[in-house]
Amino acid sequence: MSRVVLSGAILAVLLLIAGPALAVSDPLEMLPDRQQEVRAEAVGHQLRCLVCQNESVEDSDADLARDLRRIIRDRVKAGDSDQHVIDWMVARYGNFIRLRPPFDAHTLLLWLAPVLAVGICVITVLLSRYRRPVLVAPLTNEERGRLAKLIQP
Repeated sequence: MSRVVLSGAILAVLLLIAGPALAVSDPLEMLPDRQQEVRAEAVGHQLRCLVCQNESVEDSDADLARDLRRIIRDRVKAGDSDQHVIDWMVARYGNFIRLRPPFDAHTLLLWLAPVLAVGICVITVLLSRYRRPVLVAPLTNEERGRLAKLIQP
């Protein structure tokens, strides 16, 4: 009985420390040609899962990601270049499917936003450091007298 408990405990520990499984867990999903599979994975890592939105289609286990992986592999197997596969996906799903959108007129603000934010912060800090302090005039005798009346019990 203690061997069963020990085996169960060891299995539980191994399952807890095991890393996450790859999304391409079905061997039937993988291409038999290793070079084509590597190309398909590289393309899949450049495309966003439209369900998860923060994962590539290679990392996601969503049904749509599985379908997109199958399409990518079919197109790679058919002889399409990596860029042709990406262009095909962009034509159907728009630039949002790219994890890294291209640098063009439509995405200019997206790419320049971090630079603009840092620039605005630097200018704000510099202006606040070199701003002249406001000098407060000392109280007049009349103001001191009124203040003394206010704070007396």
